[in-house]
Amino acid sequence: MSLGKVLIVDDDLNICELLRLYVQKEGFQVEFAHDGVKAVEVFQQKKPDIVLLDVMLPRIDGWQVCREIRKKSDCPIIMLTAKGEIFDKILGLELGADDYITKPFEAKEVVARIRAVLRRSGAQNDNDIKEVAYENLLINLTNYELKVNGAAVDTPPKELELLYHLAKNPNKVFTRDQLLDEVWGFDYYGDSRTVDVHIKRIREKIDGMSDKWELRTVWGVGYKFEVKN
Repeated sequence: MSLGKVLIVDDDLNICELLRLYVQKEGFQVEFAHDGVKAVEVFQQKKPDIVLLDVMLPRIDGWQVCREIRKKSDCPIIMLTAKGEIFDKILGLELGADDYITKPFEAKEVVARIRAVLRRSGAQNDNDIKEVAYENLLINLTNYELKVNGAAVDTPPKELELLYHLAKNPNKVFTRDQLLDEVWGFDYYGDSRTVDVHIKRIREKIDGMSDKWELRTVWGVGYKFEVKN
């Protein structure tokens, strides 16, 4: 389920990849910057909904990045640092950070903190969520747009609604009848082959785009949007 766009700022590529896996699995879009100057540039260009900001960065440190962002925006900021001293925590909060996580951390905790900060900031309203994002895939049901590898792909509305329904419920198996009921509606009188035809057409658009997710057939049951760890 898409909860917004996250800017991850850290010069440790392993940490970035770990956070990306968890954050994208939750449905966030992700942008990266690996030094302080680039972080400010990406923030201005991409306008994220929340920033995960490491303190120890090349060129300019996270404290200065936080100052620069706060000059222009109230975007939520969560500081990431290997330092645990109370002084660092107080400094980050005084500069305008919304939360503070000390390394090493559990990626699941970071995701939980992101959700909590967004709720507090009012930047997120679950009732308005109409977008799902995974690696190389963006499904926007607000403007009925499908993007694969960043390029818009023309998609009939019902195909998009079906893909959205599966993707916003990752790893959940749906029977064909469930999909007819939940996507087409209880008053639809078609048969299960309708689902099969739409799945086939969707696969022609998205198959092979990532090894992180897959639209899978569960033989004898139905379909699921599988997200791989």
